[in-house]
Amino acid sequence: MVGQLLPKKAEYTLHVMDGVYKTEVETATSELPLPPSSPSPAAPIPGKWTMAVRRIISFPALLGALLVTTVFAMGRNGLSDPDIWFHLLNAEYLVKTHKLPHVEMYSFTAGGSPWMNHEYLAEVPYYLAWRAFALVGIKALSLLLPALIFLGLLYICWKESGNIKASALACYFAVFLGVVTFGPRTIWFGYAYLVLLLIVLQRFRLQGKAPLWLLPPLFCLWINTHGSWSLGLIVFGIIIAGGLIEGRWGRIEAVRWSTVQLRKLLLTMGACIVALFINPYGYRLVFYPFDLAFRQKLNIAHVEEWVSVDFHSARGKVVLILLVGLILAALLSQYRWKLYELGLVLFGLYSGMTYIRFLMLAALLIAPLLAKLLRFVPPYRPEIDKPVLNALLMAVMLAFIIRGFPSSAQMQQSIEKDYPADILPYLKSHELSGRVLNFYSWGAYLCWNDRNFKDFIDSRADIFVYAGVFKDYIDLLGLENTTAILDKYRIQYVLFRPKELVSVLLRHDRNWKVVFSGPTSLMFERVGDLPPTEVRKLVPPETLKAW
Repeated sequence: MVGQLLPKKAEYTLHVMDGVYKTEVETATSELPLPPSSPSPAAPIPGKWTMAVRRIISFPALLGALLVTTVFAMGRNGLSDPDIWFHLLNAEYLVKTHKLPHVEMYSFTAGGSPWMNHEYLAEVPYYLAWRAFALVGIKALSLLLPALIFLGLLYICWKESGNIKASALACYFAVFLGVVTFGPRTIWFGYAYLVLLLIVLQRFRLQGKAPLWLLPPLFCLWINTHGSWSLGLIVFGIIIAGGLIEGRWGRIEAVRWSTVQLRKLLLTMGACIVALFINPYGYRLVFYPFDLAFRQKLNIAHVEEWVSVDFHSARGKVVLILLVGLILAALLSQYRWKLYELGLVLFGLYSGMTYIRFLMLAALLIAPLLAKLLRFVPPYRPEIDKPVLNALLMAVMLAFIIRGFPSSAQMQQSIEKDYPADILPYLKSHELSGRVLNFYSWGAYLCWNDRNFKDFIDSRADIFVYAGVFKDYIDLLGLENTTAILDKYRIQYVLFRPKELVSVLLRHDRNWKVVFSGPTSLMFERVGDLPPTEVRKLVPPETLKAW
């Protein structure tokens, strides 16, 4: 009997090809029914644990591990930030007394003046790390934070470009750009919040929905952690502004937000601004970034991290390469810049080139665009992945990190090169009879190692700018009115680095004698009695009224 022409039933076969699972629908026709045949054995489907292991040792995971290793290699040496010592002092005070300071407590020049600790939430983790593992704990936390931030940046770049290789290259470049920030710094928490902000807004822009409700609590944490919340608010505003209009202008284009999207973003931003006022200092903490910009110009003009980019330095050359690359990409690439991307890049470049401390901000804002511009990099191909080789290389990186992690003794040696550890035994065995004028970056270190020590100045520049002490210190460094300044503050001892001009001057001044000389520090003592004149009130009355 001749069978009727009927389509054969669709058969769904699960094919396993290099770890990629595809379902193919096969259809065929047959004039005669085929004899039944035993089905071929299907390939086993890997379980959840197998798939998880494959992801852990995949090539993208290897790129992430290399990024973490790069961060470790760039930041494993030293504790170069002098702020860490008063961060520990402040956190210790908070943990022991369960209250925040409202006046300055560590100096004799500005002691008792109104003061805000605007980074108190970021200080506590460093203190707890010190309590648990001493210097090694501080170093571990100062490496963990940037590693997590750059992994978050890698995720942003990958979502933006769809090319994990290009994203990794952009992030490696960002690490070199942001190396100026490396160290035990509280601003890492601010940059971590910025990465979270970018992730939420990126998801909202790409998918039309995101957990925007997370942002007001984020800004509430941010203002109680670090003053960089103002940068986050500017970034938020740039992204919103980039969607207020629609059009094309050469290679720049903009897509308008829908009415619903714009309403959600504006309401969220308004809630974020309200959340800023939830802090123990009220409106004063909200206005602190403006205080820094307009009242602390002396601080910005003389502190190293506030200088502009020097294109003759290695760091400046990295910035120059970035600028040239962006210009060439704009000229040669057919990529159409989004208006918000242009705004973020310009803001990042302005901030980073004006003040080197914001090169890390520039790295975070520019890396996603850089990943897009590197789209010529061949994409990741899972079918040629080599898990065993990946695992071997990751093991080598882990061994490098474990082997290269500085010990407590190595950390102490690093501290002895930057701070006056050599004079601590002398200070403990000799009771000083008067005030000490200390080197700027040593003040908090001395206070941390001797709770009874009161410094002349330390790296909390703001309070000393208000009191006029910072200007006097700058004049002293330039050998302007040196004797008058020493007499004005009734200084009995001077503790400076041996090669500073002040040290050279006092060595040849018969009114001063050397009482301690070490590889890092040099202490002078005044010969004879202090001048009989009374020192004026160190904190101007207008400063007190302003608070």
